[in-house]
Amino acid sequence: MQVLMIDGNSLSLKQLEQVARNEAQIALSPESQEKVIKCRAYVDKVIENGDVVYGLTTGFGKFSTVTVPREHIAELQVNLIRSHSVNVGEPYDREQTRAIMLLRINVLAKGHSGIRPETLQTLVDMLNRGVHPVIPMRGSVGASGDLSPLSHLALVLIGEGEAEYQGERMSGALAMQKAGITPVTLQAKEGLALNNGTQVMAALGALSLLEVERLLQLADAVASMSIDSLKGTPRAFDELVHNLRPHPGQIASAANIRKLLAGSPLRESHRDCGNVQDAYSLRCTPQVHGSVRDAVSYVRSVLEIELNSATDNPLIFADEGKVISGGNFHGEPLAIALDTLAIAISELASISERRVEQMLNPALNRGLNAFLANRPGIDSGYMIAQLTAASLVSENKVLAHPASVDSIPTSANQEDHVSMGSVSAIKLLQVTRNVRTVLAIELMIAASALDQREIASSSVLEEIKAALREAVEPLGKDRILYTDINKSVELVGSGVLNTILTESGLEII
Repeated sequence: MQVLMIDGNSLSLKQLEQVARNEAQIALSPESQEKVIKCRAYVDKVIENGDVVYGLTTGFGKFSTVTVPREHIAELQVNLIRSHSVNVGEPYDREQTRAIMLLRINVLAKGHSGIRPETLQTLVDMLNRGVHPVIPMRGSVGASGDLSPLSHLALVLIGEGEAEYQGERMSGALAMQKAGITPVTLQAKEGLALNNGTQVMAALGALSLLEVERLLQLADAVASMSIDSLKGTPRAFDELVHNLRPHPGQIASAANIRKLLAGSPLRESHRDCGNVQDAYSLRCTPQVHGSVRDAVSYVRSVLEIELNSATDNPLIFADEGKVISGGNFHGEPLAIALDTLAIAISELASISERRVEQMLNPALNRGLNAFLANRPGIDSGYMIAQLTAASLVSENKVLAHPASVDSIPTSANQEDHVSMGSVSAIKLLQVTRNVRTVLAIELMIAASALDQREIASSSVLEEIKAALREAVEPLGKDRILYTDINKSVELVGSGVLNTILTESGLEII
């Protein structure tokens, strides 16, 4: 795999995924190395001159008015990392941690943070050799970015804390030793350069967004299976309708569904049945899925900017001879965007559960067995799987409450308005998992409903069903269903079905 060059300005979401999930190797570009060296030289000049500059020669937060003697500046940086390592709870997983590390490296590579080049290179070596700091998930308020979780990352850099290395959890010192990496002794500004920024919430948001985009593509396909199994009419998806309300997401979703249903023998079997219109959960799918798509487009635009933004404080401008304390660390742009994404994708699960109800309810499912049971009354079929979907949809309603509308002042009211962006990001992780599961349940049920029709759907939807059948057998007599659900969830998360859609030749987006 080609080594990814990091320059602080051109990192893409796709590249982030390559490093986080596929463990691609990275290297600092020559241009970024030059900028980092130049910036550090200016920091050393400020220290030598004895200038009073926040974070370089003063304390932090409420202690910004306390000038630190030169002989204690290095100690100040280590104390910052130790004192701020207070996150609690379960740690981020390997992929999430790698994404966080990459984004921190990318920000430092911009050459406005004042870090030494050897310190930055050590971070690069940790990522490339698989030394992954153990970062507990909870404890950030998104004020000066993600101070606490990023401090846990920096702990391992200085040979402290804990890390995962080659599948084992151990002390940070031992992990660095096993990987052949020498821990860093922090110098002026470096502690603050390492723990001040929005990289945790940005990394979690980016990984969630990438999965949501795949779920969106699959949601149109799963919905099409449900619509066809219910002998729904595709009239509502006519482009004449959607061109009169030309929201981009709605137009895209409607086009997907038209392509997915085209050529379905099942559709042709009831063309003259007299059905004029279907329930909202069927015919309004483009309007709902499309609204989610448009929200996702907004969130992508925010994250694409954030990935290559300098979000620490103070920022060093060597060419202009300035050190400026600003507020780029504030997580509000991300907090609002990630709250929006959680709200939007909750609707994917909500309408999906309603389509499940349409297929299971004998009063609504147009001749299918009640609950798709093989022997209604003796077998319960998928009756209780719908309860699982309903439970997850209800949980999403709670999690969709925006964290960004809250603020609890910290640091003796120095940080008197905070974003709670990391809370937004963590909630989004769970909402995304719930949506994935609900869509996986609908996929199972839609496949069984199509089986009962005994007439084929379109070729691409039949291919989707066949891929599911390799993991989940048709439901005959009642059996334990949670294993089937888990297999379907795994299939949905694997990307296999998205590959089928992408390679179908239908341009399903």
